[in-house]
Amino acid sequence: MADPRARRRRLAAGLLVVPVVVLGLAARFLAAGPAADLSGGVLYAVLIYVLLVFLRPRAAAWSNAAIALAFCVAVELLQITPIPATLGAAFPPARLVLGSTFVPLDLLACLIGTALAFGIDSLIASVRAGRE
Repeated sequence: MADPRARRRRLAAGLLVVPVVVLGLAARFLAAGPAADLSGGVLYAVLIYVLLVFLRPRAAAWSNAAIALAFCVAVELLQITPIPATLGAAFPPARLVLGSTFVPLDLLACLIGTALAFGIDSLIASVRAGRE
């Protein structure tokens, strides 16, 4: 990857993965109630966006956002079926990735998290473009 901008984006995304995961796990295991559920869903969407930026640093922010939102919504809708619960029973860590029960509010969390990540990424890109 010769593009220095892409290298910087990939490095920044890579450095964000662990803190986002830690915050998401803290929301999942250390907090309770609707706010904790919502924040966990928001952070899940942020993580998916960050992983996409890591994998696709040259892609447009809107493209990564669209894919992240579609993925998160698909995972949430999959919870309408028994598949995530079955996988989670066989391999408990799968619950952290796939969830177990459908909660309509989580669709809002997907949207908020994706929009938040997209907005911050776009703001950073705008600031950098202004400096160059």
